[in-house]
Amino acid sequence: MSIQKVREYLAAYGAADRIREFDVSSATVELAAKALGCAESRIAKTLSFMLGDRVVLVVAAGDVKVDNRKYKDFFGGKAKMLAREDAERLTGHAVGGVCPFAVNDGVEVWLDESLKRFGTVFPACGSASSAIELTLDELEKFSRAKGWTDVCKPCLAAE
Repeated sequence: MSIQKVREYLAAYGAADRIREFDVSSATVELAAKALGCAESRIAKTLSFMLGDRVVLVVAAGDVKVDNRKYKDFFGGKAKMLAREDAERLTGHAVGGVCPFAVNDGVEVWLDESLKRFGTVFPACGSASSAIELTLDELEKFSRAKGWTDVCKPCLAAE
């Protein structure tokens, strides 16, 4: 089970006991915010992409979406989301629980600048009913992120 893998992974950082599990789904930004009682923007959603033969995860604030031009300029290729059926095999986590922890070897993790507005954020922990509150320094350290990027833009309410 993916959440157990994340729990073991975060134990190395002394953070496994901070994982919160819910009786309700937290598989989407909206559901996670409801389960946590926080703003949707503070949910650190993990977006998964194929870039040639690379698997790239971008952790971003819950109120943004990928800007295709920025993504292509930064990564050198078109933003192509992983297919739902490929997510678990390629990242180590199923859709709804994809997170930047305990990912498969070779998966790149990047953190989007959209998160820098917050003191703490809530990424998932490998299941569709879990999250952990982390500072940005903890997120960067625990995710072993390759760095920070700016590949997102605000979601517009009209869209």
